Amino acid sequence: MQDNNTEIRNVSFEELVDIFTEINDREFMKNFMECLFTPAERDDFANRWILVKEIDKGVTQRDIAKKYNMSLCKITRGSKELNKKDSAFRTVLENYKEKNK
Repeated sequence: MQDNNTEIRNVSFEELVDIFTEINDREFMKNFMECLFTPAERDDFANRWILVKEIDKGVTQRDIAKKYNMSLCKITRGSKELNKKDSAFRTVLENYKEKNK
């Protein structure tokens, strides 16, 4: 059984998904994220995106860890997510690459 705080966090997460989906203004989204997340949290998001792109390029996990000072555990998790069947990471990455050719 989930505690009440877990349920509240799950509802809040779903609300944020809705909010992120509705924002179509890049500058507004950037400002919103800067308000919502600390610099450290934003760095963590950026690092996760970096590792996805590096894995996609074929860079080894050890080289990514060394170059960006990331844990192998985090990189392995990112790699597993990227390689899952119907991976959201893969879909977003491929869409981003196509858009930014």
